[in-house]
Amino acid sequence: MQGIFHLRDVIDVEILQEIQDKFAEATGFAAVTVDYQGKPVTNYSNFSRFCKLIRLNNRCREVCEQSDAHGGLEAARTGKTYIYRCHTGLVDFAAPIIVQGQFLGSIMAGQVLVEESKLLTLDNIVKKVAGWDQNQEILDAYNEIAVIPFDKIVAAAEMMFLVSNYIVEKGIINIVQQELHNKNIKLMEEMKARIELEKALKDSELKTLQSQINPHFLFNALNTIGRLALIEKADRTQETVFLLAEMLRYTLKKVNQIVTLEDEVLHIERYLKIQSIRFGSRIKFHIHIPDELKDIKIPFMTLQPIIENAINHGLETKESGGTIKVEGLFSGKDVIIIICDDGIGIPPSKLSLILKENNKNISGKSTTGIGISNVHQRLIHYYGPEYGVYIESQPSEGTKVQLRIPRQ
Repeated sequence: MQGIFHLRDVIDVEILQEIQDKFAEATGFAAVTVDYQGKPVTNYSNFSRFCKLIRLNNRCREVCEQSDAHGGLEAARTGKTYIYRCHTGLVDFAAPIIVQGQFLGSIMAGQVLVEESKLLTLDNIVKKVAGWDQNQEILDAYNEIAVIPFDKIVAAAEMMFLVSNYIVEKGIINIVQQELHNKNIKLMEEMKARIELEKALKDSELKTLQSQINPHFLFNALNTIGRLALIEKADRTQETVFLLAEMLRYTLKKVNQIVTLEDEVLHIERYLKIQSIRFGSRIKFHIHIPDELKDIKIPFMTLQPIIENAINHGLETKESGGTIKVEGLFSGKDVIIIICDDGIGIPPSKLSLILKENNKNISGKSTTGIGISNVHQRLIHYYGPEYGVYIESQPSEGTKVQLRIPRQ
């Protein structure tokens, strides 16, 4: 598994610091681990008095840092340990940390001397700075530095190269395993959500099927009532029966289908007309869906649960009633359907529950058995997690529900 890694993200710094400290104690070398930018990841181990003193001089410190940077870059370029001389003649090495072809940083170590014959074979990668050897304190500190056999330096460099890369490889393996674990958990959650959605859809379908007992009888009965209303000149009764019959026809024939937005709007218009007959002037509604939106595809019974919720929990309990507005518009690659009411609003405690579970909330449950959360889950199921139902509500001011679906 290939990825972009950063040294601090894949190592346990405390463990690496402990290994580095023990390495410095056993070998007499100074050591520090730096990232690919040359910034220390660990604290310095066994930093020599000479190097501490010489770095008090700004010019010398700059040259020391240049030396470290060049050493790390050369180790990264070659992909192996690089042993070199600093500007004062001390021997340092850089052991690159390379994982899956990516350079993450280096173990920088050294601040020791070797025999003159070996010293001449090493690169001197920066120019010497004159004058530091005129300071007696610095000279005394220089003379304290141990002379280490060159073979020991090579062995120490190779050891740190192997150890550091092993630690980082192990850290990356742990990260990859954690990523796989997280993906498995996410997959299981998605499977669980899918199973719950399928169960909700089946429950909804079952309820609809149960309501279909002898639908011809229902239509015949409604037609009979309609004709009686006509004979008796009960025009409003006839209109109500006609609207109810058309609603039943729609719900019984379109179960679990994808329909046009125009079909859904016609259905809620009939529903709202019945409610207007029931409540009189207390319930008003305005619907504005542009013609270019009417052929947009949408899951069956998407709008009615939202409208029902607005009436049952927003307007019905408000003494003066109110108005429901429905409008649609394009928003980039999406279509937004907005349903607003100026009812009593939804209390924050109930609002937070509405979309949490399919058909298990109180204020989000419609008389059709298809709640707002069911609508939300179905939109996610059909179109993806970036789509669904979004609710804003203020107590005593009203509720605004937005449905986001893709623009086909």
